[in-house]
Amino acid sequence: MAEDIRRTAVVIEDDGDIRSLVETVLRQAGFEVASTASGTEGVELVRANKPTIITLDIGLIDIDGLEVARRIRLFTDCYIVMLTAQSDEADLLFGLESGADDYVIKPFRPRELRARIEAMLRRPRISGAFDTDAAAPRVVPASVPEMQTAPPPTGATEPADDELTYSHNGLKLNADTRTVELDAVELDLTRTEFDLLQTILHSKRRVRSKADLVRKLRDDEYIVNDFVSESEERSIEVHLANLRRKLSDDPKHPRWIETVRGVGYRLPPSRS
Repeated sequence: MAEDIRRTAVVIEDDGDIRSLVETVLRQAGFEVASTASGTEGVELVRANKPTIITLDIGLIDIDGLEVARRIRLFTDCYIVMLTAQSDEADLLFGLESGADDYVIKPFRPRELRARIEAMLRRPRISGAFDTDAAAPRVVPASVPEMQTAPPPTGATEPADDELTYSHNGLKLNADTRTVELDAVELDLTRTEFDLLQTILHSKRRVRSKADLVRKLRDDEYIVNDFVSESEERSIEVHLANLRRKLSDDPKHPRWIETVRGVGYRLPPSRS
């Protein structure tokens, strides 16, 4: 397992001070670090170093970070954290859609960046999604029928006995194969979107606050007093907005993600 998670990172950042800060944070966390101010050179550094994690500035000197992320996603599924001074939801959605796993808004605290990275490394990955030695497009693994858990009765929110399969209002999630189907059509979700959707399905009508969901993604939801930043809570809002868009879920008449104003999110009632 230790061999599997090799501590290698690439920093793509055109601000010298921020680049130096991120390098220091990553080295203190035990990473070997390669860095550059150029998006084009950054893509080649990723190809050569096969990093576990990339931090990527959106506003680079040659090509923007969104295009860099798209190019990187053609040949690797390594974790990408975007660093951005923009907090507009539309801009953040573009970042996530281009292949980022998470983002951190500048200015940020070094401790927050390190915590976000360590949380990502603890979360499951989809194995075999890329061959890092070939510049092949991303392939989402197809579900294997004989290995799938039998679906629960229509409209049931309870998982199967092994707590791996959920079904609600035409949506089916299999935590074993990490697949989601809506009306028999498989959806392409990011790791974070999948984990958030699974948490909401599992929690059923129990309301989960943004802080709850942040801690769930970190794998430390039971450390009640652990600090959760505004940036992290904002990240949950953006990921859920992106997830809702992929589900075509109307926030005013939700089928899968209901907002409880001022409190958090929960699963809406089943529809017949």
